[in-house]
Amino acid sequence: MSILLILVLFLVLAAEFVNGWTDAPNAIATVVSTRVISPRRAVIMAVVLNILGNLSGTAVAYTIGKGIVDPSIINLPTIAAALVGIVVWSSVAARLGIPTSESHALVSGLAGAGLATAGTQVLIWSGWQKVFLGLIFSSILGFCLAWFFGKTIQKFFADRQPAESKRMFDRLQILSAAFMAYNHGMNDGQKFIGVFVMALVIGGVLPVFHVPVWVVFLCAGAMGVGTSVGGYKIISMIGEKMVHIDSWQGFGAELAASSTILFASISGIPLSTTQTITTSLMGVAASRRISSVRWKYSTDILLAWVFTFPICGAIAFVVCYLLNTLLPFIS
Repeated sequence: MSILLILVLFLVLAAEFVNGWTDAPNAIATVVSTRVISPRRAVIMAVVLNILGNLSGTAVAYTIGKGIVDPSIINLPTIAAALVGIVVWSSVAARLGIPTSESHALVSGLAGAGLATAGTQVLIWSGWQKVFLGLIFSSILGFCLAWFFGKTIQKFFADRQPAESKRMFDRLQILSAAFMAYNHGMNDGQKFIGVFVMALVIGGVLPVFHVPVWVVFLCAGAMGVGTSVGGYKIISMIGEKMVHIDSWQGFGAELAASSTILFASISGIPLSTTQTITTSLMGVAASRRISSVRWKYSTDILLAWVFTFPICGAIAFVVCYLLNTLLPFIS
């Protein structure tokens, strides 16, 4: 391996660490905020099930690694620049407690760096169609499913004793949170696996694009460490400040988000798990009444999503241009 390839692979793992720090906590935010289980147990559950999710398919990894930018006409500085954009933007947002989307950051970073390397010909339309479908799924489908689940739960369980109902949904929410963590790994965790393998192919370590098991475990481990050392600000933003939820609402939101993510993962569609669980929480809160959603915090999150695309794309473009300009002189 060249020094540049080692550096790029290190950046992939750093981005996966940041992903675990800022994005994976969304999978356990509701179950912690409703005080069903402790943050420590929730983090352990998220780490284990994210790893299992990573091992459950490679469709999303292939979309990211082969379908967003043409790997035959980019180079290692392209990948490095994209990852720098992700790490910088996500780290700043995490310090502010804003749940950004690593999915948006990754695809916009690859696009910005790819454009700096090879122009518009680098973009692959079929992969970007899946990205746009992911935006629709995570924003509209997540909200609508959660609203439907919320209305259904209220209709069939409104007459139950509150204590009995809470005990039942406390147990169900543990299952739905586990399902959410598993699906986060199946979709979000695989994105950086795809980038890691793409770097190995471009660097000449792998002859063709395929996903070795050791890469899955390495990336999953990096994400797990990130989840275990941080993420509590994100949990607070999602589960406490944006909406006030009970365990039945947490169950409905997690079930809606997990179902959406599972369908997307099977179809090879990369989507934002942050956006999906956030809109699902909005949907289940709105199923009781619109005023249950604290729109100020929702607006802050929406602005973070909007800014992610141009900021990460611009950072990656500039960094890639500088790397491609300076690298011949350095080497």
